[in-house]
Amino acid sequence: MEDLRNSQSLVRYIAQLTLDKKGDTISILDLRKISSMVDFFIIITATGETHARALADVVRKKLRDKGIRNWHLEGYSYGHWILLDYVDVVVHIFMEEERKYYGIESLWGDAPMEKIV
Repeated sequence: MEDLRNSQSLVRYIAQLTLDKKGDTISILDLRKISSMVDFFIIITATGETHARALADVVRKKLRDKGIRNWHLEGYSYGHWILLDYVDVVVHIFMEEERKYYGIESLWGDAPMEKIV
């Protein structure tokens, strides 16, 4: 079992959870060399508001089961951009239009990016 206290292991675990729940266009931005606030962003596209909430729910439940609670949650009731803050890893779950509009990948263009799907 991986040590999920390590941010790199945590972001990989979250990627797999959301992939298993049919998250789309999953990208991991490695911010360790350009930010002192966060190690990784993981950005996931959901197909609808219900799907976005289901992705957030599975991440929160599976991590809570392992003793890891999110520090902050935003956008859950709206469902178009849900943010789960795990301090060193921040999860962004977007509807496709919001993801294009906010363009987080381009805002952090200096960060190495890995596309999972």
